[in-house]
Amino acid sequence: MRNNRDRLLNKYRQAGGSMPRRAPDKLLVQEIMEEEWNSLLSVENCPEALIQSGLPAHLALLEEIQQELIDEEQSILLEYEKSLQFDEKCLSIMLAEWETNPLICPVCTKYNMSIVNGVVVCQCGLNIPSHCPELTEQKLRSSLEDSVNEHSAHCPHTPLFSVTGGTEEKPCLLMNCLVSFPPEPAVVCDTWAVIL
Repeated sequence: MRNNRDRLLNKYRQAGGSMPRRAPDKLLVQEIMEEEWNSLLSVENCPEALIQSGLPAHLALLEEIQQELIDEEQSILLEYEKSLQFDEKCLSIMLAEWETNPLICPVCTKYNMSIVNGVVVCQCGLNIPSHCPELTEQKLRSSLEDSVNEHSAHCPHTPLFSVTGGTEEKPCLLMNCLVSFPPEPAVVCDTWAVIL
């Protein structure tokens, strides 16, 4: 009897993909129990034969299986809800960090820049020692915005940012735009600006 019960449980655990779509308010366990009941009725058309074949024992077994399936389904739903709550918490933390430090690196345009001990750093590898010790994120943001706005006043293209520096000099953050405008090849934007 225990082997039959285990096979029946495994059958229902694996049946999820082949079952028709259920109503949202109906539990999967209830559907399985109804299908099992219908299959019992179709096999044995006569109620007397069901009673003689041990219907009360089958019903008790089915009720026990139903309770186990309900418990398992509730456990899975609870685990899923915990997973969703964790995802929402992580997203909230990421958004809060982004809102408190929205200075996006102009070189990689992916990560946030910060100033640590007078050095401008980014996860992309950007590492520029500041030429002025009182540099703050607000001053850097203002310098970037001013340079981009000045460029945008005469050129519709987005400028590029890069880091330059040789072995003898400190690295610098440069903004450049080398674009020729299609209708008139003589009109060229050749903006170069040292940001930092």
